[in-house]
Amino acid sequence: MAFLKAASEVLAIYTLVLTIFSPAVVEAQSLSLAPAPAPTSDGTSIDQGIAYVLMLVALVLTYLIHPFDASSHQF
Repeated sequence: MAFLKAASEVLAIYTLVLTIFSPAVVEAQSLSLAPAPAPTSDGTSIDQGIAYVLMLVALVLTYLIHPFDASSHQF
């Protein structure tokens, strides 16, 4: 019997706290968030980065292939 009385008191306190704080929670959830900032890159910097990487690959390939090409010529 004492258990039921303690459980009902805990339930009453829980209900009271929930009743008091639930409007604040609902109001906090309904506030609209600020929109996300616009992206800082329009794709131009990505294209430029890809171009630099491709130029570096071309330079490395040129230096790797050049010794084989130069050794095949007879002067």
